[in-house]
Amino acid sequence: AALSMSAGAALAGPYVNVETNAGWVGDDYSGATTDIHVGYEGEVGAASYYVQAGPAVVAVDGEETDTQFSGKAGLGLPISDALSAYGEVSFLTTEDDDDFGLGGKLGLKYNF
Repeated sequence: AALSMSAGAALAGPYVNVETNAGWVGDDYSGATTDIHVGYEGEVGAASYYVQAGPAVVAVDGEETDTQFSGKAGLGLPISDALSAYGEVSFLTTEDDDDFGLGGKLGLKYNF
């Protein structure tokens, strides 16, 4: 997602993004979540943005696979010709309807 912001929104509009995030501790596999999102990206002034959401297939090692709902939104801002900042917020529902996971990301990218 951060790569889509850093490249600029040359082709603004709708898109599909399928992404798998898997985890290991040493050689112990813990599981993976695959997001199947529909999104939209564009620009407002010098800033680029995206929003996307859809089903998330959650496969925890040793447990039954579950389907939840996830989404994320991000923003990229140029600071100078070589430096840009980006941020992302994300969510993932859980089996407990009163709770869901939230995530956040902030970063700087410097182009040589």
